[in-house]
Amino acid sequence: MVIRERYLKLIRPFYDQELIKVLIGIRRSGKSVILKQIIDELKEKNIDDNHIIYINFEDYDYEEYTAPKKLNNYIKEKIIDDKKYYIFFDEIQNVDKWEKVVNSLRATKNTSIFITGSNSDLLSSDLATHIAGRYVSFKITPFTFNEVCKLLNITDKRDIEETFSDYIKWGGMPQRFMQTNDASRKTYLNDIYDSIIIKDIVKRFNIKDIDLLNRIVMYILTTPSQIFSPESLRNYMQSDSRNVSLETLYNYLDYITRANLISKAERYDVRGKRILTGKYKYYLTDLGFTNILSEGKKDQIGAYLENIVYNELVARGYNVNIGTLENGEIDFIATRFEEKIYVQVAYILSDETVINREFNAYNKIEDNYPKYVLSMDKFDFSQNGIIHKNIIDWLLKK
Repeated sequence: MVIRERYLKLIRPFYDQELIKVLIGIRRSGKSVILKQIIDELKEKNIDDNHIIYINFEDYDYEEYTAPKKLNNYIKEKIIDDKKYYIFFDEIQNVDKWEKVVNSLRATKNTSIFITGSNSDLLSSDLATHIAGRYVSFKITPFTFNEVCKLLNITDKRDIEETFSDYIKWGGMPQRFMQTNDASRKTYLNDIYDSIIIKDIVKRFNIKDIDLLNRIVMYILTTPSQIFSPESLRNYMQSDSRNVSLETLYNYLDYITRANLISKAERYDVRGKRILTGKYKYYLTDLGFTNILSEGKKDQIGAYLENIVYNELVARGYNVNIGTLENGEIDFIATRFEEKIYVQVAYILSDETVINREFNAYNKIEDNYPKYVLSMDKFDFSQNGIIHKNIIDWLLKK
């Protein structure tokens, strides 16, 4: 098991605080495992077992406690003294009016509460409504490539390259590494996809046209890392004999994003220093989902590498936008507190034309923040203060 120190070190300072600790992310990305790792650390600090309460609301044994009143009474019966109780609610979105229970326990008892969730109820905008000013949130992603290498104990250079090819194909959903062949991996990812579609989108938002929903998802799965607008998506649907309103497309894209199946990157005008609306890039939370397509995975290595770099930046805690210039684009502008970096992603810097295109993209950016070009090349092309790195080396750096 991989100790997910990347997240634990962020959550650790809040273990004993009354702020509600919220772990959000796509289904099966490892949120439950992180909760259990936190519990292990608490036990190492000699916290009594009877002061640690863990409930997984996807466990049928706790079905009756999805009713808020019963849950509230159940927890309060467990609290028998004034010492701090550490309460873990896994997949809290299955509880009706969960925020009332959590707020009550936080306000009336000596508790430290941790919750996880997979769908839109646990997005920041909704949290601000439910538990405003009383929480800290942490976005949990599938395994990064560095975590995959640790999980599989991969250190040899050739094995690392083979593992990266596998990572591009099958992604980093933790339990897929327990599957022994491609058929079982595909079945596993299909099951996760179906759960997201049915539980986190169709039921949550009362979707009637499931076929349209699947078509939109399939469009994004086959065109990752591409700039497009709902208008272009509508044209695509019309070419497939489906007439859909822009409002419906906007709503469905929002639902898919809120279910954490994809992420939306906004475009940022570098010169005008403002967010541009209308066109966006959508990235898959995990590339393994491209394998649910019956026709198989298309060869889009450049797009897949860009998707991996985007997810890595998010996992490292950056806020990521697409940089827009008058006659060009910067793949990523990543900010984290006072830090800012620019990132260009390419497959191979195959000739002078490609090298000039990637490096010259920075010509009109006049600030001194670090600028990177990432590619699969093993030779260092760094020039004019712009840092070139091999993508695998960059992913593995601490």
